[in-house]
Amino acid sequence: MSAQLKNLVELFIDKILHPETGHLQLCFNDNWESKSPAVSYGHDIEEVWLIHEAAEVLDDKALLERVRKGLPQISDAATEGLQLDGSLIYEYDLATGHTDADRHWWVQAEAMVGYFDMWQLTQEDSYLEKVVNCWSYIKTHLLDKTSGEWYWSIKSDGSINRSDDKAGFWKCLYHSGRMCMKIYERIQKLSL
Repeated sequence: MSAQLKNLVELFIDKILHPETGHLQLCFNDNWESKSPAVSYGHDIEEVWLIHEAAEVLDDKALLERVRKGLPQISDAATEGLQLDGSLIYEYDLATGHTDADRHWWVQAEAMVGYFDMWQLTQEDSYLEKVVNCWSYIKTHLLDKTSGEWYWSIKSDGSINRSDDKAGFWKCLYHSGRMCMKIYERIQKLSL
């Protein structure tokens, strides 16, 4: 299994991560050429902690160092979508210049874990500030304090997206529940 995981980590570094922008390239053809002009800020910040965790599990010092060296570039790329209110917008289309500035629930959850991971790695307070600001945004805007659960998204105009599911095939506790568990794990390790 470790050979397959190592292969996936190397594919990520060598093929999926854009070497100049730090964004993830999306939707590839058989020759590893990206077919998508989209920049997905949520996927960028999610990969910060996912690829880091995968490299740590492998216990391969050279590969872990290679991954850690690229993490600031990826988190900086994701930060391009960070807003003054602490939220992270959904995506940007490089071909059309269109920005989808909605604040999707899963993007905020992944921002919490990704920036917390960067703070643990670097001890730079700016990353912890991003976590605190994002949590403030989630509590203020995404949590449905009356009926429970997180809304799908907050639209770019600040209104609640009530058209998409609060729970369903694509909207479940996967991101938000995992965020809570990952942050809790990380805080517990700090206490030891």
